[in-house]
Amino acid sequence: MTLAKQDKSARVEALANTRLSDCYQCGKCTAGCPRGDVMDMPPTRVMRAAQIGAIDQAAGSLAVWQCLSCLTCTARCPKSVEVAGVMDAMRQIGVEDNLTNPAAVKVVEFQKAFLRNVRRNGRTNETEMATDFEARYFFRRFDVVNALKTGMLAPKMLARKKLEFKLGSPVKDKALVKRIFDKCDVKL
Repeated sequence: MTLAKQDKSARVEALANTRLSDCYQCGKCTAGCPRGDVMDMPPTRVMRAAQIGAIDQAAGSLAVWQCLSCLTCTARCPKSVEVAGVMDAMRQIGVEDNLTNPAAVKVVEFQKAFLRNVRRNGRTNETEMATDFEARYFFRRFDVVNALKTGMLAPKMLARKKLEFKLGSPVKDKALVKRIFDKCDVKL
């Protein structure tokens, strides 16, 4: 394995807090995964890609975004490898290195909107978060159909009292929230 591939594998190990070499490809992670049958790259293959340094391939797969983060793979691993942690690391690397699978862009944008909302308010404000997400997603993709579909949901949600127009709902200790985000070094 080249030095660059070793560095990338070491990055995954550091992010996931696990040793990739402990995985001996038994397949229990994939066998227990509720989404493993629909993934383009099931957990066993993601683990193997990480081991051989094919990080870009794994981080660019749709599988890392289809992962439910249910931790079944980690719980089933006979060597206590943090398989779910490796999937998280692949998502992080995919976003940071601009390798995210195009089919997962909407998921990534939604997660960023959620984190921005929590960072700003200390908790979620659904209306504010949805507005942020829809605006950013629309201007990134110019997805008029998605914007219209979402817009048509608003009257139904208002009728069922599931939508409030209350800006911000900050927690009392916003400094604590700021420290958490600073410690995690979240880039949005």
